[in-house]
Amino acid sequence: MQITPCLWFDDNAEEAMAFYAGVFPDFEAIDVSRSGPENAVLTATFQMAGARFMALNGGPQFPFTEAISFFIPVETQQEVDDLWSALTADGGQESRCGWLKDRFGVAWQVVPTALGRLLGDPDREKAGRVLQAMMQMQKIDVPALEAAYRG
Repeated sequence: MQITPCLWFDDNAEEAMAFYAGVFPDFEAIDVSRSGPENAVLTATFQMAGARFMALNGGPQFPFTEAISFFIPVETQQEVDDLWSALTADGGQESRCGWLKDRFGVAWQVVPTALGRLLGDPDREKAGRVLQAMMQMQKIDVPALEAAYRG
């Protein structure tokens, strides 16, 4: 058994898939079904970053919200920077604490593993400084978190 999230797009699932193929190097379209006189994409299944997704061009009834987001743990500041730039390109929106929306309205969290390590430190004063620093950020800045940790 495998659970596959279905992303409900208005009418731009094919555009979204092309966008994600440019962001995630391991993107793979698995199955695309088309319909209508324009041969438009109705549904598609694809894989990116090791996860399988389904896309549906279902119309404007159900826009994306932050109630569902995709969490991307990364190791380096460069990975944070690269994903942040790619996912906010061409109309994406930055939010707070590592959250953003891509230009399709899909919410993402780009979070360096250092954040969990620093927040989980048994020294609650150090961890508290990291939390306060993070609360002021949009894109997570690992050197700034480490500076807050050191005091």
